[in-house]
Amino acid sequence: LVPERPTLGNTDYAFEMAISNIRYGEGVTKEIGMDLQNLGAKRVCLMTDKNLSRLPPVNAVLNSLSKYGINFQMYDNVRVEPTDQSFLDAITFAKKGEFDAYVAVGGGSVMDTCKAANLYSSSPMSDFLDYVNAPIGKGKPVTVPLKPLIAVPTTSGTGSETTGVAIFDFKELKVKTGIASRAIKPTLGIIDPLHTLSMPERIVANSGFDVLCHALESYTALPYNMRSPCPSNPINRPAYQGSNPISDVWALHALRIVAKYLKRAMRNPEDHEARANMHLASAFAGIGFGNAGVHLCHGMSYPISGLVKAYKPKDYNVDHSLVPHGLSVVLTSPAVFAFTAQMHPERHLEAAEILGADIRTARIKDAGLILADTLRKFLFDLNVDDGLAAIGYSKADIPALVKGTLPQERVTKLSPRPQTEEDLSALFEASMKLY
Repeated sequence: LVPERPTLGNTDYAFEMAISNIRYGEGVTKEIGMDLQNLGAKRVCLMTDKNLSRLPPVNAVLNSLSKYGINFQMYDNVRVEPTDQSFLDAITFAKKGEFDAYVAVGGGSVMDTCKAANLYSSSPMSDFLDYVNAPIGKGKPVTVPLKPLIAVPTTSGTGSETTGVAIFDFKELKVKTGIASRAIKPTLGIIDPLHTLSMPERIVANSGFDVLCHALESYTALPYNMRSPCPSNPINRPAYQGSNPISDVWALHALRIVAKYLKRAMRNPEDHEARANMHLASAFAGIGFGNAGVHLCHGMSYPISGLVKAYKPKDYNVDHSLVPHGLSVVLTSPAVFAFTAQMHPERHLEAAEILGADIRTARIKDAGLILADTLRKFLFDLNVDDGLAAIGYSKADIPALVKGTLPQERVTKLSPRPQTEEDLSALFEASMKLY
């Protein structure tokens, strides 16, 4: 018998490391047809978006599928920043097609849509809200077997090729939420740095900010052994478990790469070394946050994206207003880390140093301010919009932004410092203007 252990307020005592298989190499996309042959796939669903369907990454996949005689159907209707409705569209397509394998070619939006399509077509009797995170959905554990999914990322941001998370805008509530389960992570992530060469400057920057925040948030998240409740059964242990010794390694390594290569990758599309390194950093940070989780920057980003008014970002070819995910996450980062630093000041200071701050004479109690200033300088150098005001928000919007953050318990509970509604209001207010 396992001896009952005394726990402090029923906190967890273990963490679990789950990650997709990853294959990395320049030009490795050409192997995908062989992978599908090896899986014995007879009916493949290829998902992408309208923009990408004409670009080299999708071409490389199509060439490999035809070379190895793979029978497939293409769905190119993925919405950038997906909604519940766009997920349901893709799910309907997947159910009709009765596919035995999936391939997702794109950024986080495509990979997440494909995960949802795979899940609900494998569990056709389930209601859409069954697997959506509580408190918006029922957050049921996934117990059905899924089909193999091969993810081919074309941006260097979400790390979605490594994680069991799929995020979407729930239109009716004007809030982002998602599905989080180890069961939906891709079988294989094919990381081909050639695909990043077709990324325009602002997409490089915004997806890089997602990597930056994944690394910072997972490194500073509530430690796994302080998260409660302790699950009664391992199937209920969440994908996002809190910072832990394995995730820490990946988060710090990703942060070092961002510090060294993000500015170069953005400024020069021909800088293969920088773009290849950012592509890898995205996966590294994905392995980190996919198991540790993220906290306030992400929790607050979901209403920033969900309540968008008229903002249309440069370099995004879309017909609807949107705040790119990485931008919505990074705009609150100076305020957030100034707020959380009192809990783990040494980690915040270490992050500031990696990002270029001189901390030789720093006082530990100034860790939050030092990291916040370092982030502001970093964002200023990369021409980031000057806070939430610059993307169309004003103080009048703060109550709605706070209201949209409250349901994001899956991530806000991982903040090392608990926050009240007043705290959230103050963080949004502090993020209205950055410089």
